[in-house]
Amino acid sequence: MVATSVTLPGVEDTEDFGRRLGGLVTGGDLLLLAGPLGAGKTALVRGLAAGLGVAGRVSSPTFVIARVHDPAPGGRGVPLVHVDAYRLGGDLEELDDLDLDTDLVDAVVAVEWGEGVAERLSEDHLLIRLERRDDDVRIAHLHPHGSWADRPLPV
Repeated sequence: MVATSVTLPGVEDTEDFGRRLGGLVTGGDLLLLAGPLGAGKTALVRGLAAGLGVAGRVSSPTFVIARVHDPAPGGRGVPLVHVDAYRLGGDLEELDDLDLDTDLVDAVVAVEWGEGVAERLSEDHLLIRLERRDDDVRIAHLHPHGSWADRPLPV
């Protein structure tokens, strides 16, 4: 596993990175997003949704745990499942209750706060650790696992 880093000077750069990633992902892909509050996890997923061409406004699913965004007309035809695992507190039973392994057949699944919790959904996943510096520049550290090691990344 070789990590790659991408510097993202502003929120629009984080969204653009997500948009480029959205052009590369396919149904069955699992993305785990890690980083402190304000690091850009939801901004990245907004861009991911734009790149996939899904319907609906993307916001943090903190209180509903998971949101499904269906493909929009003219999109890539792949749904997005956006999960916030923060409130699960590492509870694997609650994660199982979401049936994300079923969604992984056809959808792209993006799990905020997923590191240490959602890796077991698939050996093939991309872990994106977001770091926010004091000057508000974000750095995305990409850690490919399984088949992701052989795939192009939007760097």
